[in-house]
Amino acid sequence: MTKEIIVNVGERETRIAVLEDGKLFELHIEREERVVGSLFKARVDNILPGMDAAFVDIGLERRAFLYVGDVLPSVAADLNGGKLGSSQAAQPTGNGHPVVASEETEETEEATDENELETAETGNGQPTPRQFSFRRSILRRQQIKDVLKVGQEIVVQVIKGPRGTKGARVSTRISLPGRYLVLMPEADNVGVSRKIDDSKERERLKKIGAKLREPGFGIILRTEAEDKTEQELRLDRDFLIKLWQQICEKSRASQAPAVIHRDLTLVYKAIRDIFGSDVNRLAIDDPAEYESACKLLDMVSPELKPRVHLYSGNVPIFDHFNLEAEIERLLKRKIWLRSGGHLTFDETEALTTIDVNTGKFVGTTSLNETIVRNNLEAVNEIARQLRLRDIGGIIVIDFIDMSNPKDRQQVVRSLEQALRRDRSRTKISHISPLGLIEMTRKRTAETITDFLTEPCPYCSGRGHLSSPETVSVAIEREINRQAANQNREAIMVICHPDVAEFLIGPDGATIERIEREVQCAIYIRSDAEFHLEKYEIRPVELSDMERKTHSIRRAQVVECRVGRSRLSASPKAIGWMDGYLIDLNDGQKQIGQRAKVRIDEVRRSYAVATVVPGAGGRPVDKADII
Repeated sequence: MTKEIIVNVGERETRIAVLEDGKLFELHIEREERVVGSLFKARVDNILPGMDAAFVDIGLERRAFLYVGDVLPSVAADLNGGKLGSSQAAQPTGNGHPVVASEETEETEEATDENELETAETGNGQPTPRQFSFRRSILRRQQIKDVLKVGQEIVVQVIKGPRGTKGARVSTRISLPGRYLVLMPEADNVGVSRKIDDSKERERLKKIGAKLREPGFGIILRTEAEDKTEQELRLDRDFLIKLWQQICEKSRASQAPAVIHRDLTLVYKAIRDIFGSDVNRLAIDDPAEYESACKLLDMVSPELKPRVHLYSGNVPIFDHFNLEAEIERLLKRKIWLRSGGHLTFDETEALTTIDVNTGKFVGTTSLNETIVRNNLEAVNEIARQLRLRDIGGIIVIDFIDMSNPKDRQQVVRSLEQALRRDRSRTKISHISPLGLIEMTRKRTAETITDFLTEPCPYCSGRGHLSSPETVSVAIEREINRQAANQNREAIMVICHPDVAEFLIGPDGATIERIEREVQCAIYIRSDAEFHLEKYEIRPVELSDMERKTHSIRRAQVVECRVGRSRLSASPKAIGWMDGYLIDLNDGQKQIGQRAKVRIDEVRRSYAVATVVPGAGGRPVDKADII
């Protein structure tokens, strides 16, 4: 199997595609820093004894959820003046923090992207499985009101990002992933990834891990630790310990709520978590990120550096690898199989259902053979789509009913085999008499569908549309394609008002950057009757557009429809006049009305203006909207 990583770096988003045998299996997108894996100094806002949980303020829009089982006894020690009962097995450490054994190695794996871990059972004081079970029961028996209080400040790590109406889920059990190992402050176990199959290599890593483990820290040896020397692993451990010390210093100097450590950028995380010896090529289309990747590999894996390539083709890198059409199919419910069958994906807040259908596939010999062949073909595509869409939580697969128990077991075994390549942990139940399989897949953040879309206002959230930002990014790509293929002096873009605002950007920064890159004058106009995903791009005469734009002059007073900006978290007003955006210096009180404004500055796609004092406003009527 050939494996490739394709990196597309843009001003507004970074995309990483993982290809296996030339086929897209994973897609990761970053537009702003994600919070999963980041550490926060949090303040306890509310204790919920009935749920054995607490809500904590970490500085995000919604409060984070902290379950009692994710609160280490050392946190309770701070609440009780540093005193722990003997049953909690606290130990003093060299860094002044009491520690306990990790609850269990699979739980500690949240930040590692490994499937399963095995605790090293050595004779050097490492906890045995019975000790782990005992300590797990301690955490489960403790009550939230006994370990936390309102107003208490604690350090937490985000283990699941915000999704829908839910805030992030956090834990006080910290995991700091490195290239070869994971460091767990306030733990005392050594673990080895079960992806390492060789028993001799596992034993070697266990012994090295036991030597490297400092008091007060647990260690997990990741898959990439295979065949690495003790010195290489020691350097990784030293780096993570130094990082933890810096986090502790920042925590002491910060007042909650505050971020005290952000996880790496998407490209760095891809190199750390995905780019290993099994990857044949890492292609990056940005020279600066290429240089950064090479410098990082010089430190952590110099033997992989020759596999990194700078893409410099004229065709956009995702177009070159035929990925754009595949990404568009990600947002569709129905996925066609080669045979003519199809899958239907329905995502809800509670679970995801996948329906398997024969569709156009009629088989050649018998009905039973047709059903089995269709189900087996569906298995591989289901495993691929789960990774590609990053679907997590509870998943129910409705296979076509099979009467033969051997056929059912064959489908289950095939699904288990297909999911072994998935880096996220999965658990599969037996197939039911109705042909249903219930399974779970570890969820850490929103799915690709949630990330790229937002609930459709036209159908009250029953479906999805591309978000205004996503449509604006698509328009930008199309402008780049047209500018590269045709020599034009000016381009007109007509789109929905929300899309136009994202395309223009704050203070016009986005559209001005695009104009510099394509060396072409661009005019953005909105049409409120346009569907959110509809837009037009057409060439125009520069002289005609300049004349129309100059009909609006500096110091002129005009009337516009005032609305709220989509680009600002705090209330900010913008105006619209005949599809032309007016960036208002004030006007929050006039949102939802028509108001008179004085033009301060005129640009091709927008103007800057100030509301005329004392002019008041009037309600918007239907004619204004049109």
